[in-house]
Amino acid sequence: MGAGAIGTGTVGMKVDKVIAPAQSILPLQLRAVGYSVGKTRLLDGIDLTVRAGKRLVVMGPNGAGKSLLLRLCHGLIAPTSGSVSWQTQDPRPAAQAMVLQRPVVLRRSVRANLDYPLALAGYARAARDEMVQKTLARFGLIALAERPARLLSGGEQQRLALARAWALRPQVLFLDEPSAALDPSATRAIEDLIGQFSAEGITIVMTSHDLFQARRLAQDIAFLHRGRLIEHGPAAQFFDAPQTPQARDFLGGALIW
Repeated sequence: MGAGAIGTGTVGMKVDKVIAPAQSILPLQLRAVGYSVGKTRLLDGIDLTVRAGKRLVVMGPNGAGKSLLLRLCHGLIAPTSGSVSWQTQDPRPAAQAMVLQRPVVLRRSVRANLDYPLALAGYARAARDEMVQKTLARFGLIALAERPARLLSGGEQQRLALARAWALRPQVLFLDEPSAALDPSATRAIEDLIGQFSAEGITIVMTSHDLFQARRLAQDIAFLHRGRLIEHGPAAQFFDAPQTPQARDFLGGALIW
């Protein structure tokens, strides 16, 4: 999991340090962002603004740069050209988190996986215990609390990763193919959680290769092709009246590259 946030959700909890009320870190602005490896240009000229309160789904064919774009937004890597900036001017604000397609879990119990990032964020022992128990209950993980996290199923590990991000109260949550390789039941559970996060005010930015999932979840769409952002706008407009031949072919099931 990527960086998380204390942000909101600490009211009534004792912490080791005084935490000021969270300032909004949005909008996130990408201006002329590019990323190259050697002479290979993987992303080029990306202009994108992420505003609060939306579910933005990043789509495009394999190799379009979707996962790379999320890593640049989250701050795991820096662009080789252009700029990525948050409202707070912090290059990697704490109030945002990322869950990878293959979730990273620690070699410890489910409970400890939830406790450890809270300790890093400065929560006192009593506050951590309270938040961990609340999170275990919220995500249906109480029966798994003492189980080694790496022995969980793929769907359970993804649920744990989402729970760990939620416990740190991010304002923005980046999700890279959050239900890839999961069965329909597990996918439905993950999508339900994403909808709940959005209802709680968390801004969602996620990649998906699944057109049906994007139709279910997206409010806005960013469509990438060959490392360039060629469409960005409301999901209904994208699905009903795509503006580019590449998007029309993609939606029609054609293989584009």
